[in-house]
Amino acid sequence: MRIGSGWVAAAVLLAAHSAAGAEFKWANDGDARAMDPYTFNETVQNSLLSNIYEHLIEHNRKLELDPGLATSWETVNPTTWRFHLRPNVKWQDGSAFTADDVVFSFQRIRGKNSAKRSQVATIKEIRKVDDQTVDLLTDGEDPILPTELTGFDIMSKKWCEAHDVVENVVLGKGENYALTHAMGTGPYRLVSREPDRKTVLERNPDWWGKPENNVERAEFDIIANAATRVAALLSGEMDMIYSVPPQDADRIKATAGVRLIEGPELRTVYLAMDQNRDELLFSNIKGKNPLKDVRIRRAFALAIDEETIAKKVMRGQAHPTWLMYGPGVNGYDPALDKRPALDIAKARALLAEAGYPDGFQIQLDCPNDRYVQDEQICTAVSAMLAKIGVKVDVYARTKVKYFADVSYPNYKLSFSLNGWTPATYDAHNVYFTLLSTRDPATGRGQGNFGGYANPKVDELTEHMAHELNKDKRQQEIDEAAKIVQDDVATIPLHQQVIVWAARDKVELTQPADNAFYLRWVSIK
Repeated sequence: MRIGSGWVAAAVLLAAHSAAGAEFKWANDGDARAMDPYTFNETVQNSLLSNIYEHLIEHNRKLELDPGLATSWETVNPTTWRFHLRPNVKWQDGSAFTADDVVFSFQRIRGKNSAKRSQVATIKEIRKVDDQTVDLLTDGEDPILPTELTGFDIMSKKWCEAHDVVENVVLGKGENYALTHAMGTGPYRLVSREPDRKTVLERNPDWWGKPENNVERAEFDIIANAATRVAALLSGEMDMIYSVPPQDADRIKATAGVRLIEGPELRTVYLAMDQNRDELLFSNIKGKNPLKDVRIRRAFALAIDEETIAKKVMRGQAHPTWLMYGPGVNGYDPALDKRPALDIAKARALLAEAGYPDGFQIQLDCPNDRYVQDEQICTAVSAMLAKIGVKVDVYARTKVKYFADVSYPNYKLSFSLNGWTPATYDAHNVYFTLLSTRDPATGRGQGNFGGYANPKVDELTEHMAHELNKDKRQQEIDEAAKIVQDDVATIPLHQQVIVWAARDKVELTQPADNAFYLRWVSIK
């Protein structure tokens, strides 16, 4: 039984490539955090490393499922999936890819320091059938397992053992070889790595696949300053920029030789609130946590004018939302995507009812190089909450430092701006990763920065993971959405529009998950 998915449409720019041996340079405002694929689950890192590391199942240009390191798969029984591995695949060091590497990678991704355990959460065991076959045993029927495996990076057992990286480390708490080196089966290999400055890749001449592009050498540069990044594109220093400041869109459109590439994105930008600690880490309220009171969380939501953020801060490049997943994600229900109206008077009344008539002070943690206008969004939220007496101190910094604080395993935040694209393009990923009670043993709730917990949401999340009836599954997703909205577990803001810019000679594909893949880039 061959399984495929066509849930998401991608914006595709295609043409026959003509030049051979091309070089390509692109820039972003933030870097990948590490070369170890299990250290972090974030789009820039995932898409950069997907040029080097591969998965059993890959996404094609339209985000449908395609064979990767597995050529085919079928269900042996309701809880056993059999994967037939691609023969004659070589690691970039020349050694053979086998089932031992898949078994090893499963054990590594399930390790205590892995940030990607949620990608294999329903898999309880993996068995080697022979060198070219593995069985994956799930803890119940899992109708979306193939889509979940598109985030399961396969690493070389031999390479990891040789370099003492059988387990990955938590960034900032240890060092190992895999943080700055990489060796995969993919179309490109790592040549050099200078964190926060430059990463160079070259084509892997022994790749098993048939190249669809002509880029032989690629350089990924970090240019944090927006004006400098745009200038590098317009001058020809860069062939493409991955993050385009909204204020420069019109200027780029008016410049000959370059173009904007725009499309809807699956990522939802939202605010997390610490509902776990008995005392907030960053607030003037001592001895208690006002965010544990749903009235406070509702007051925050009622005071934030997302329509203004979308129109003014995002310059129209955003779709306001009240769900943690948007159009294009399986399980999205537009009937539930209705933001509560802005109501300052009611927000003030809720604060007073909860015992804070004069408000309080709180820190808002924010990256300044991860999401479109991220620091500007935080500044706008600060001004909006000031209208109900809540003094918000915005603490913005580079995403490397930001995520080291607020994400797994530290969760050092009181209030933070975050974004999430469900790797499976299914609502279950959002509930399991962001909205379920944290469980370090399974990786459930690993992205639940605020520590929200509701047993009914956990129960529904478990049910939707195994439910085969489409209508019943949608009912479970919608029921969970209503609970989360009523609890104000988070404050969803918007889905941003993907905006890239490239020189006219560059042909590329822009999928709705905002991942950028060199294998689809050609230079005319």
